[in-house]
Formats: sequence, C-alpha cells, structure tokens
Amino acid sequence: MRVAKSQIQSDINVTPLVDVCLVLLIIFMVVLPEVVNGVPVKLPKTATGAEVSGGRKTTEITVKEDGSVYIDALIVRHEEVPEAMKRQHELHPERSIAVRGDKSVPYGAVVGVLDACRSAGYENVGLIGERARPAL
Repeated sequence: MRVAKSQIQSDINVTPLVDVCLVLLIIFMVVLPEVVNGVPVKLPKTATGAEVSGGRKTTEITVKEDGSVYIDALIVRHEEVPEAMKRQHELHPERSIAVRGDKSVPYGAVVGVLDACRSAGYENVGLIGERARPAL
C-alpha cells in the first residue's frame, strides 16, 4: 500500500487576506464618521455666522440632549467641567473652544459650559450651529 506524497502548493491563498481587509474596511466605514464629526448632536439652525477657522487647533465641547458633556471625545460629568477645562488650558492655552449644544438642551447648561471655559482662561470661545439652507 503506497501513500501518495503531498505536493507543495506554490501559490498564495489570498481569501483570508481579502476577508480581513473587508472586515477592516467595514469597521472604518462605521467608526470614521463618528471620529470626524465628533459626538452626534442635533445642532440649532442659524442663517448667519462665520465659518470655524481651521488655522488653530480647536477643542470641541459637546452638550448632548441628555445633558452629558463631552470634551472632544471624552465624557465628563457636568460638575467636573470647570476643573477639566482648567487642566485643558494648562496643556493647550493657545487653542480656541467650540461649544456644540443640542438644540433641546436647556440654555443654562450651555451657558455653564461657556462660563467654565472662560473661567479657565480661554478667550476664544464660540458656539457652533448648523447653517440653515436658504429658501428658494
């Protein structure tokens, strides 16, 4: 009884590589909009306003509908915002601050964040809104 010798296969099996690449592509397609656009929030509409200048690095602070506050992508309790902004100012005093408040958030919550930013020493603090489309 003779056993057949196995032959060495000289070509590369690329199917697992393609599978991994497709999974990575899907992950990036799902995660990248969150990273680029920041924390999802329904911004109030505005007909006027200037574009956010891209010259200096901007720190985005987002106040969501449920009242949670995000400094860039890091969630912070509302009462910890003043201390977090002081730490942020010690690290990056040259940055400008862009506050993104959900349109259904109470006005006092957004003003509290603005006050914490100015108390920490930031001078260039602004509000972000969504530009309304002009009526045709």
